[in-house]
Amino acid sequence: MTTNHSDHSHGKDVLKELSPLHRSLRKAIPDVYQGFGALSSAAFADGALERKTKELIALAIGVVEGCDGCVASHAQAAIRAGATRQEAAEAIGVTFLMHGGPATIHGARAYAAVCEFADAMDADENPA
Repeated sequence: MTTNHSDHSHGKDVLKELSPLHRSLRKAIPDVYQGFGALSSAAFADGALERKTKELIALAIGVVEGCDGCVASHAQAAIRAGATRQEAAEAIGVTFLMHGGPATIHGARAYAAVCEFADAMDADENPA
């Protein structure tokens, strides 16, 4: 099910743009990145909340913060963790309540990113 929301990628292109920037900074402060990685692993580990739910929370926070990199990263991670488009849409819907109008803009971008990663996963699972 391909969902073309725009010609601009809010998922893969954002991650592709940020990747070399992160690599450069990681070389300058490897211990900080290692610590952040450990924190991330601990925060997203399955517990009372499963990883999918935690990724949807992170996606929603990315929407509220207006962070395109956060949105792209957590949209991809949420899909990989088994989130559906509808689950993501509902998580994004909560951001409208909590953050108002700006969330409708970043939320639409977030949903486009979710659909982009879901479409890619669908294509991998259902080769043409």
